[in-house]
Amino acid sequence: MKNKRNTSPWTWIPSLYLAEGLPYGMVAFASVMMYTNLGLTTEKAVFYTSLLYLPWAIKPFWSPFVGILKTKRWWIFTMQLLIGVGFAGIAFTIPVENFYIQATLAFFWLLSFSSATHDIAADGFYLLGLDTNQQSMFVGIRNTFYRIALALGQGATVMLAGYLSKSMGFPVAWVIVFSILAGLFVIFAFYHRFILPESAEDIPNLNLKANDIIKEFGEAFVTFFKKPQIITALFFLLTFRFAEGQIVKLIGPFMIASYDKGGLGLATETAGFVYGTMGIIGLVLGGIVGGIAASRGGLKKWLLPMTLVMTPTAIVYIFLSNVQPDNLLIIILCVMIEQFCYGFGFTAYTLFMMYLASDAGAGNKHQASHYAICTGFMTLSMMIPGLFAGFMQKLLGYRHFFIWVLICAIVPLIAVSLLKIDSGYGKKKV
Repeated sequence: MKNKRNTSPWTWIPSLYLAEGLPYGMVAFASVMMYTNLGLTTEKAVFYTSLLYLPWAIKPFWSPFVGILKTKRWWIFTMQLLIGVGFAGIAFTIPVENFYIQATLAFFWLLSFSSATHDIAADGFYLLGLDTNQQSMFVGIRNTFYRIALALGQGATVMLAGYLSKSMGFPVAWVIVFSILAGLFVIFAFYHRFILPESAEDIPNLNLKANDIIKEFGEAFVTFFKKPQIITALFFLLTFRFAEGQIVKLIGPFMIASYDKGGLGLATETAGFVYGTMGIIGLVLGGIVGGIAASRGGLKKWLLPMTLVMTPTAIVYIFLSNVQPDNLLIIILCVMIEQFCYGFGFTAYTLFMMYLASDAGAGNKHQASHYAICTGFMTLSMMIPGLFAGFMQKLLGYRHFFIWVLICAIVPLIAVSLLKIDSGYGKKKV
C-alpha cells in the first residue's frame, strides 16, 4: 500500500478488528442473554437473534458498491457512527413496555446492516495493505483482536449487565451496557478517521456510469462462481461452522440454566466471566499459535489438522453437560481448552477465504468483493444451524444436543478431504 503517511499496521489492525468483531459478538451472544434476562424463552431468543445474521449473509450483494461509490476509509468512519446509533437505539427502546422486542430488534437490524457494511470496507482495506505472506503473518493478530472483540461482547458486556442487575434490575443494566457501546463507537469512528492510512489505491471510481456499475457488480459475482472447484469450496464454507453455529447460541443459556434443566447453574455475571474473560486467554493463544503455524507450514499443510481441532468444542460441552461440575476452576479450564482449539482451528478458515478470494494466491481486481462473498457464505453457515438449534436443544436436552453437535462436526472433515490447495500459499518466504 502506498501511503501518504507512514502508518504502522499495528496502529490500526487491532482497533479496526475490535470494531469489526464487537457488534457481531453482541448479536451472536449477548443479544440472546439480554432477551433471556428480559423474560423471552430460550427457543424464541435463539430464533430471533439467529435471523439477525442475515445482513452478514447477504452483504455480497452490495459489497461491490463499497469500493465504487466512496473510499473504504469513508465507509469505515460512517458505518462506525451508524453502529453507535444502533447501540444507542437499543438502549433507548429496552424500557418500552409491551413493545421492547419489536423496538430493540429494529435497532439490532440497523446495527447488523451497518456492521456488515463495515466488514466489507475493513476487510477490503486489510487486503489492500498486505501481501499474501503479510496476510498470513497478521491473520493471527487480526483474528485475535476480532475474537477479543467477540469475547467482550460475549463476556464483559454480559458480566457488567449481571453485576448491575443486582442493584437495578436487568432492563436498566442492559440500557447502561448499550449506552457505553454507543459512546465507544463514536470514539472508534474518529480514531480511525485520523489513524487509517490514506492509500493511493483506496479511491472511488466516480467516472463509472450506471451501466458500468451494474457490469462491475455482475462481473464480481460471475467471476467468483467460475472459480475452480467452487462447488467444493462452497461446501466447505457452508459446513466448517455447522457444529459451532448450533453451539454458540446456546452456550450462555446452558451456563445459566439450572441443574434440573441440564445447565451449570451459573449467575449471568459468572457466565460472562468464564466465557468472555478467561476464555479470551485460550482464544488469544490459539489464534497466535495458529497464525504462526500457518505462516510456516502453509494452508495446505494445516487445513485438515486445524479443521479437526475444532471438534473439542462439542466434546467439552458433552463433558460439562454430563458432569455438571460445581467447581468453577474445572469449568474455566474446559472453556479455555475449547477456546484455544477454536482460535487455532479458525485460522485455516480465514486463510482459505483469502486464498479463494485471491484466485489461489494469484490476486484479482475483485478480491475484496470475492472475500465479502466468502464471508457471506460463512455467515450463512452460522445462521442456518442457529435457526433450528433452539428447537433441537428443546427436543433433545443439553446432553444429547451436544452429542448431536459432535456428529455434525464430521461434515467439514469430509469437505476438507475434497479440497485441493496450492502447497505454497501462505508460507513464509525464505
